[in-house]
Amino acid sequence: MLFLENIKLALTSIRSNKMRSFLTMLGIIIGISSVIAITSIGDSAKATVSKEFESFGKNNVMIYPNWRENPDMTISPNAAFSQEDIDALSVRFEKELAYIDPSNNIQSETTVGRVKGKWAVQGVAGDYDKFKNMNIIHGRMISNSDLKGKRDYVVIEKTGAKFFFNTENPVGRTLNLNVNGNMREFVIIGVYAEEKSLFSGLMSTSAYAAYSPYTSIQGDLEINASMLNIYIGDGYDIKQTSDAMVNYLEKIKGIEKGFYTSDSVESQQGTVDQILGTLSLAIGAIAGISLIVGGIGIMNIMLVSVTERTREIGIRKALGARTNDILVQFLIESMIISAIGGVIGTALGAGIAVIGMSIAGAELVISPLVVLFAVLFSAMVGMFFGIYPARKAAKLDPIEALRYE
Repeated sequence: MLFLENIKLALTSIRSNKMRSFLTMLGIIIGISSVIAITSIGDSAKATVSKEFESFGKNNVMIYPNWRENPDMTISPNAAFSQEDIDALSVRFEKELAYIDPSNNIQSETTVGRVKGKWAVQGVAGDYDKFKNMNIIHGRMISNSDLKGKRDYVVIEKTGAKFFFNTENPVGRTLNLNVNGNMREFVIIGVYAEEKSLFSGLMSTSAYAAYSPYTSIQGDLEINASMLNIYIGDGYDIKQTSDAMVNYLEKIKGIEKGFYTSDSVESQQGTVDQILGTLSLAIGAIAGISLIVGGIGIMNIMLVSVTERTREIGIRKALGARTNDILVQFLIESMIISAIGGVIGTALGAGIAVIGMSIAGAELVISPLVVLFAVLFSAMVGMFFGIYPARKAAKLDPIEALRYE
């Protein structure tokens, strides 16, 4: 009952000094709203980036010469990746290797009727769509039989289909593509739709994207690639498996250890997540300084309140209130002021995050634990900075307090 009575007294005091109470809360409101907004935007950004990386496939690995360690090195004919290297890896890592291609592509100017444009054609192996998370809306994707037969087939994106053929489904029609200086006729066997993403916006070009068997766009030349695009099977350690592949390639090609390196989508995502997490933590810590400022404001106002209510404290003590009763009364009042500021700040921070993510076109992520922690932390700030004023009020001599005017 005494606890409830102290809450009522605190709320009465807050209502009787609305403007002062609001200004007292302002530091807490700004601090909590900043922390909530920054944390939510950071979590939302991490979730968005994670979703983008998943579209590439977390088990995607690239193997290439270690340019970072040896920026001036030259690629000898033996060091480049050939079809024999691809076949050797496929046999040695039959269980671990789910997909592999030599990562080659061509750019070709194309004319269809009176329409002119450019295609960026990526060479792939069979069933690439199962790993790249592509949405085939018409026809089919490149198959392994297309790869082995070196068939001049192509799968194009929907926007390119509409631009060149004025339809989303030009399956069966042909495109003339320049392959190593020779114009060849490729049959369209499929159309895919590409979802808008963060990376597609950053890497957009004037060329329309398409996929073809890498054996076809290689033409009559031998495969001589500087990078291998690989997908590791589910259940296998990506780092361990990719390192084993690098070591095997160096061994069979007679190249010094450390010449090749590997990079995975998983490791890239980890790096980006770490950077975003560090930025959010650093900015959040800076925003948290305003919580300290807000706590100092609470302490200042509570000291003023103690001075204003000195006679009231004397009367309560004369009627039998103990020192601890006075201490708890003022502690509860400072905690309530801080907690109300925390709730308002949480709502304001969530609103800022909603607006920010809606402008960015990203999905909002707000952690309930962060919200709970923010409100509890604001109450703790109020309690911490309210201890000194509360102790000062509790230690007042009742006789001197009754004489105070």
